[in-house]
Amino acid sequence: MGTQVKWTGADATELRKALGISQRKFAEVTGIKQPTIKKWVQRGALLTLSEEFAQIMDIVLTRATPQEVARFEVATGRASGPTTAVVAWSADDSADCVDAAAELTRKDLMVDRRQASQALIGVALGAGLLENVERWLFFEDQSSTPGQPAGLGLHDVEQLENVARAFRDWDDRLGGGLRRKAVVGQLAEVNDILRDRQPIRVEQRLWLVMAQLAETAATMSWDSGQQSMAQQYYALSARAASRGEDPAFCAYSIAGMARQLLSLDGSAAAGDALELIRIAHDRGRGALTPTVEAMLYTREAWAYGQLGRPSAFRRACDKARERFSDSDPAADPFWVHYFDAAELAGTIGGRLLEMARHTPMFAAEAAEHISAAIELRRPDRFRSGALDRLGLAEARIIEGEVDEACRVGHDALAMVEQTQSDRVRVKASKVFKRTGRVKDVAAVAELRDRLRPLVST
Repeated sequence: MGTQVKWTGADATELRKALGISQRKFAEVTGIKQPTIKKWVQRGALLTLSEEFAQIMDIVLTRATPQEVARFEVATGRASGPTTAVVAWSADDSADCVDAAAELTRKDLMVDRRQASQALIGVALGAGLLENVERWLFFEDQSSTPGQPAGLGLHDVEQLENVARAFRDWDDRLGGGLRRKAVVGQLAEVNDILRDRQPIRVEQRLWLVMAQLAETAATMSWDSGQQSMAQQYYALSARAASRGEDPAFCAYSIAGMARQLLSLDGSAAAGDALELIRIAHDRGRGALTPTVEAMLYTREAWAYGQLGRPSAFRRACDKARERFSDSDPAADPFWVHYFDAAELAGTIGGRLLEMARHTPMFAAEAAEHISAAIELRRPDRFRSGALDRLGLAEARIIEGEVDEACRVGHDALAMVEQTQSDRVRVKASKVFKRTGRVKDVAAVAELRDRLRPLVST
């Protein structure tokens, strides 16, 4: 299946017919308004789709089954070659987790950085996302690969686990996806090992190594601006954790997928994120430590904030604080150690800041929480430290504390220079935009001069 040179209204109509779905369902699948789809039917071959709509049609075609593609080709007289699109879900929903991982890592290791700018188009939303997640996690066949067990030993698995932890620690400290390809390569190697049947204890631990590597790859992909690839890795991580019988890490990976959707700043994405958090609660029920539960409640609060529900936001924040008060770091899995008092304060503060962009009365409270996070934050957490300080600078601007905002902004840039995180650049661009209202102030102009190279790349 290849990227079409051009799509007409007639082509799009034939694709919908090949899929066997109504105009209303096609609108839900593509995110395109139904009146537009009706116009395609009416104008047919006389209408050429815009580049944006054509890219969406390419993605829908890559998700189609072989039978659906064949019907489309017969109707349009087109032949399809190998696809170059980066899509969020495998076309074959029944594909084994190992095969899905092999295809994902193969595509990722081949993708050109120039394609990263197109990755957002492939992010799945709505029923297509949620139904796939629920099916994989609650109904997927858990049978092992047939054959005699291979001879991988526990010592080998321990080495792989140490590698996965090292990559995670690197990402927690610096961010920016600097070792992303190395993580993907290691993930592909673990996946190859899983193609051979292993002793039960070894196989279960290998699945968890895959889950951890996939989650790190997801975070690094997101931090590199490759949103579609990140979503695929979060999904793979959740599936692998489910196969490894670790419901807590499975819930954690789903929460990561929700956090990524929330970063897209849209009410539709926020609604899906809220549903993912509910799925995470269900999947992890009885297996979550208070710290993990607190983290989930902060994600829930985030979704409520974006949905414009401040009362529900407050309730979720209270639940997060309540559960965190019962935290016992010694009982927590290593992968949630990052969620400390600084992260709790910074996460709540960041969400209050988002609300303050529309309702300035939240700015002072946001600044209070973010300031607490800065005080508590570990000094080696450069990405988180940069996000904290940029957030505080923006909150001070909203409050009208221009001089203080500039002071904090310069402190932030000292940390920004130590990370290549795309999330940090996005945050810096928001500060730059916010300072535009007072750009004639000398201190602000100086800060904007330092910010400009970050937001212009």
